[in-house]
Amino acid sequence: MSLALLRRMLWLLATLAAASALIFGLLDLLPGNAAQVLLGPDAAPEAVEALSRQLGLDQSALQRYLQWIGGLLQGELGESASYGGAPVWPLMLERLAVTLPLSFFAFMLALAVALPAAVFAASRQGRTGDLLVMGISQLGIALPSFWLGILLTLLFSVQLQWLPAGGFPGWRGEGGWTAALQALLLPALALALVQGAILARVSRSALVELLRDDFVRNARAQGMSRRALLWGPVLRNALLPVLTIAGLQFANLLAGAIVVENVFTLPGLGRLIFQAIANRDLALVRNAVMFLVAAVLVINFIVDLLYLWIDPRLRGGGRL
Repeated sequence: MSLALLRRMLWLLATLAAASALIFGLLDLLPGNAAQVLLGPDAAPEAVEALSRQLGLDQSALQRYLQWIGGLLQGELGESASYGGAPVWPLMLERLAVTLPLSFFAFMLALAVALPAAVFAASRQGRTGDLLVMGISQLGIALPSFWLGILLTLLFSVQLQWLPAGGFPGWRGEGGWTAALQALLLPALALALVQGAILARVSRSALVELLRDDFVRNARAQGMSRRALLWGPVLRNALLPVLTIAGLQFANLLAGAIVVENVFTLPGLGRLIFQAIANRDLALVRNAVMFLVAAVLVINFIVDLLYLWIDPRLRGGGRL
């Protein structure tokens, strides 16, 4: 197990290194001069040249990449040119106070919808209830989260006027936590319904497959009810494939929040990245995108570790 863990950690570090090179390379190939974009088309050439030197654009790509990696290793993410030289990390941290709760809220809503729906469908395999759940989940997968967010806004904000259509009052603003959670409810639903549909289909398939196993027939012969089986040993054994999808979904929620935050004008990390791209704020874009990539990889690594906890048989196989 120790060797497998070390191998997985080395693979994580190698993937992070490759991702950093790809992110830097793609941003470095963007057309246009970042200093010119920041100062505007009417800026004097001397001002553009001075800002280019300040941003390090006069150095080679390799020098700038190594400086960036060195800063990451030391916890120095640089300064944002579009935010008046403000340090990048405090800017990201401020926006994560919206994005992380939004993603976690959406994740919990997806689980709350998907697992009961999957158990319900599996208990009625081939019947009307199963077909209904599978049809709704297929529709949920086909709907883009941003379009679903617009529909939810039209219904609950414009027509019913139950929830705010956008914006975020802050966790300590007027209304406190209640107002903040109300502002996050619609975007969380827009993200959760799509991810919950995927999770429901995967969970239902895992449950149906397990219901055919010998241990289910033996438990039924001993008098255990189908309901107790489904919510007990069958669901517990189905957690392994479900855990993989759930871990990936949480990572996808972080990345998917970019579009949804712009639909609901939430001051999260996604909206920060969108604005930074528009302003060619390379330092901010690099570090914010690198943070999202690292979050996805670390979450996958944690899922691998949870495999060992859920299924002890993997511990002796020299693999994660």
